[in-house]
Order: sequence, then C-alpha cells, then structure tokens
Amino acid sequence: MGFNTGVTDWRGLTVWLVGASSGIGRATASALHARGATVVVSARNRAALDAFVAEHPGAIGLPLDAADPAAIAAAAQTLIARHGLDRVVYCAGYYAEQRATAYSLPEMLKHQEVNYLGVLYLLDAVLPHLLARTKTKADGLGHISLVSSVAGFSGLPKSLAYGPTKAALINLAETLYMDLQDAGVGVSVINPGFVATPLTAHNDFKMPALITPEQAAAAIVSGWERGAFDIHFPKRFTLWLKFMRLLPYRLYFPLTRKFTGL
Repeated sequence: MGFNTGVTDWRGLTVWLVGASSGIGRATASALHARGATVVVSARNRAALDAFVAEHPGAIGLPLDAADPAAIAAAAQTLIARHGLDRVVYCAGYYAEQRATAYSLPEMLKHQEVNYLGVLYLLDAVLPHLLARTKTKADGLGHISLVSSVAGFSGLPKSLAYGPTKAALINLAETLYMDLQDAGVGVSVINPGFVATPLTAHNDFKMPALITPEQAAAAIVSGWERGAFDIHFPKRFTLWLKFMRLLPYRLYFPLTRKFTGL
C-alpha cells in the first residue's frame, strides 16, 4: 500500500516540472506527456523548452530562473489561472565538487540557492492552490514531489556543498508529508543514484550503477503510480547506501573512504 494516492490515469492532470530542460526532468516530462498528462516545463533555457514543446504537442513551456522567487510566483499565477495545477515537481539542481580543503563560500551559497531555496519559493507559490484544490477535487491526486539525491543520505567526499542541500530536501519532504497527509495533498521525495545527465557528465570517477535519464524517469513515474513516498533507484545501488547510513560512524567513515578512495 502506497503512502499517497496512486495514479491510474494521467489524462486530465496538469503537471508542472521546474528544472526540466535536460536530464531527469526532461525525460520525466516526456514520459508523462506520453501518458496523456498536460505537461508544463520550466527552466532558464528558453530554447530547450521551445524544443521540448515542439517535440511534445500540447506541452507548455514557462521559462524562469528557479532562484528567482518573483519569477516563480508569476509563473505559478499564470499557470494556475490558465490551465490549473494538480502536481508539481522540483527537479532543478546544481552540482559542483567541493571539499573543505578548498572551501568556496560562493559555491556553497549557489548550491543552497538552486537546490533548496528554489523549493521554498515554489512551495510558497503553489501550496495555497494545492490545499484549496482538495475542496473541489477530493481525488487525493494533488501532489508535491522533490528531487533529492542519495548524496543526501549521509556525508560523502566531494559533496560538501551538494550533499547538505539534498539532505535538507529529504527532511523537508518528510515533514511536508506529515503536515499535508490529512489535508489531501500527496508528497514524495526522489533519490536517484548516478544518472547520465549534464550534472554528472564532468565527474572524474567511475559512477557505479549508472543509468539513463529515461530509466530514471520510468522509475519515478512507476513510484508515483504506486503512491510511493520514497522513490529511490537503481535499488542495486541505493539499498547499499541506505544500509551504510545505518552503520555507526566508526564503521561508516572507514568504509566510505575505502569505497570512494578518498
């Protein structure tokens, strides 16, 4: 039994994906479009959004900067007025390697701005609508989904800036779920392993269990359709990381160093 109401038919549902110009966001938007949802894609890259809309008739492009609260508020207002809104997905993300021995405050703050503050701006823009939606549509399909990462499970080398923002999203999603469950709004958190996207393309290490954005999208949509809260993949990798975070630190630290070589 799922934590949320599962989706059996995407037709008639409007889904807004923020951060969908490439990678997981774009692939997921494409998968939802194929299932009949009205897909709204947002990102800074207007050309990429225009290309997506051209390839997916009926899709809607709303260019915006996820770190700009005014832009998110304006886009949400326009979208809700013209098309309504049933589900929102925050998949915007920024990643750059960071270690404490080469600490960069600007990089730390940029990760926080894109990966975490953007979610807060989006919640501020859509939560009132999603809460009000339950009064007219008591179907349990109003939904908020946050794309986090297995890097948020526990501390990892080179993830000084990225990991804490993703850990914050996991905690935020857990609390949102508890607050919104009785209000009829579903919540899920998505924790991918390594996915071949522009964010991971510059990694200079072997990425175990690397999957394509299309494989990630299939896992995400399947999780939503089951009503899952914690959508993590590929499980041959993520289950090991879930186990690792249960270990005492006297075991976790040396094992992490051994497996990463750092």
